[in-house]
Amino acid sequence: MRRYDCLNPGDRATGVQLAISAARRGRLIVFPTDTVYAVACDAFTADAVDSLNAAKERVSAGGLPVMVGAPTALDGLATGLSADARALVQAFWPGPLTVVCEQQMSLQWDIGSFDEVALRMPLHPLAIEVLRGVGPMVVIAANRVGAPVPLTCDDAQKQLGPQVEVYLDGGPMGPAPPSTIVDFTGPTPAVLREGSLSVDLLRTVVPELALPEEAS
Repeated sequence: MRRYDCLNPGDRATGVQLAISAARRGRLIVFPTDTVYAVACDAFTADAVDSLNAAKERVSAGGLPVMVGAPTALDGLATGLSADARALVQAFWPGPLTVVCEQQMSLQWDIGSFDEVALRMPLHPLAIEVLRGVGPMVVIAANRVGAPVPLTCDDAQKQLGPQVEVYLDGGPMGPAPPSTIVDFTGPTPAVLREGSLSVDLLRTVVPELALPEEAS
């Protein structure tokens, strides 16, 4: 287990490279996103995904979210993307927008869902740098199930300890709403969770965006 102070340029450069290396070897890493400190692993390494679920004490069969380092990764992971989905991604990536899409059936991964994938590009330079070095990663809050989400590296380390190989400390974070989740798998794009981005703001780009009860 190693931890790097990424407010120090030297430590940051070393830490990011070692975090990328660790993730490529199927290890868990922790870094800050634009909402919380998150634990992450290579999305295509099944043992790493199993380790992440075990570290979080997560037993739900629900799908895990995936983060990417560039909007261009979207087409490699999702299929049947509508013009509305592309418009929201163009307007709000990187940022607190998660889009739920039909996943490419050729993908060799096991993220707990065989039909859909929740994708996001975070607005945090550390996260983006790691994601660009590793590729698509499962990224989820670095807390054990039922415990408070971590807003500092200390919080994350206290909960996950040596199960994580590399911690990237980007300093404390202020409380922030979660990402807004929009589902594009149905006939009408629908907001599943209103977070940092309001429905009114999203409707300036996609006017027909529905709340779940409106999309049925």
